[in-house]
Amino acid sequence: MRAAEIHACGLPPRVAADREAPAPGTGAALVEVLAAPITPLDLLCATGRSYFGRPETPYVPGVQGVGTRGGRLVWFPTSAGMAPGDGSMAEAVAVPEEDLVELPEEADPVAVAALGLSAVAAYMALTWRGEFAAGERVVVLGAGGGVGQAAVQLARTLGAGRVVAAARSATARERAERAGADAVVPLDTDDVAELAARFTDAADGPVDLVLDPLFGVPAAAAARALRPYGRLVNLGGSAGETSPIDSGTLRSKSLRILGYTNNELSREQRAMAITQIAERAAAGTLSVAHETVPLEEAPEAWERQRKGDTEGRIVLRP
Repeated sequence: MRAAEIHACGLPPRVAADREAPAPGTGAALVEVLAAPITPLDLLCATGRSYFGRPETPYVPGVQGVGTRGGRLVWFPTSAGMAPGDGSMAEAVAVPEEDLVELPEEADPVAVAALGLSAVAAYMALTWRGEFAAGERVVVLGAGGGVGQAAVQLARTLGAGRVVAAARSATARERAERAGADAVVPLDTDDVAELAARFTDAADGPVDLVLDPLFGVPAAAAARALRPYGRLVNLGGSAGETSPIDSGTLRSKSLRILGYTNNELSREQRAMAITQIAERAAAGTLSVAHETVPLEEAPEAWERQRKGDTEGRIVLRP
C-alpha cells in the first residue's frame, strides 16, 4: 500500500508505494483512510524532541484521521510518534475497535479531519473545563489557528453574549473574523496594560471566560480583562511557556486559571466531543481553514505545514 514514512527525526516523510498493509490483531479494526490531517502534534513527534521521546523509525505519521470501516464512516486516533505503531497517513491503518467513533453519513471526511482534535480541545475547554454559560463574554486568543477558529464558532452557536478574537497576523485576524467574532483584537504589542484595555473595550466590559492556546503576554493581558471570579483556560504555550500574570490580578478578582489537555479525556468524552464536532460540521455551522493535498505530495505538504505556508490545516487524501 501507499504510505508516508518518517525515516529520520527532523526530516519530512517519504512516500512509499509498497509498504506492507497492516494486519489488525485482536480487538483492532482495519480502517481504509479517506483523510489524514498534518497536525502540530505530528510535526512535534517527528522532531524526536517531544515529551513522548524519540520515536522508532521508520513509522507512518498521523495521530488522527477519518476513514471507513465495514462501510461506516469513522473518525479514529492513533499513537503514531508517541508509541510504537503507525498512523493515518497511509491507505489503511489498524486501530483499536474501541477507539473508533462513527460519524454521520453526510459528514465531509476532509472537513471533519481538518477539525479533529483541535475542535475537540476548543469544545471541551469551553463547555467542560471552562464551564461556559450562555450570555457570557468570551475572549479567544490565537483565534486564527485551528483551536481558535473552532472556539469562536462554538462560542457563537452556544449563545455567547459577545465573542472577542485575538490574533497576531493579518491573515489570522481575517480567519477569526470569518469565523464570526464580534470583534478582533491585534496582538501587535507586548504592553500588557494596552492589550488588556483593548480586550475590555472590544468586549464592551469585563470578560467572563478566556480560551488561551498562547500563554505569555496575551494571557496576562486577558487575565486583567476578566471580571471577578472569571476563568482563563490554558490549552498551550505558543507565545511563551511562562506568562507575566501578576499576583495582584489573580487575588483581587479571585480568578481561576485552569489547564486543559485532550490527553485527560476519557474515550467516552472524546467520542461525545467528536460526535458534536461532526454533527456541527455536517450542519454547516463549524469549519476551519484547510486545504486538501494528495498523499503523493506529503513531503512538500509536511514542510509547508511546518513553516506555516498554507491556507490552514493540510489534509492528505490517500
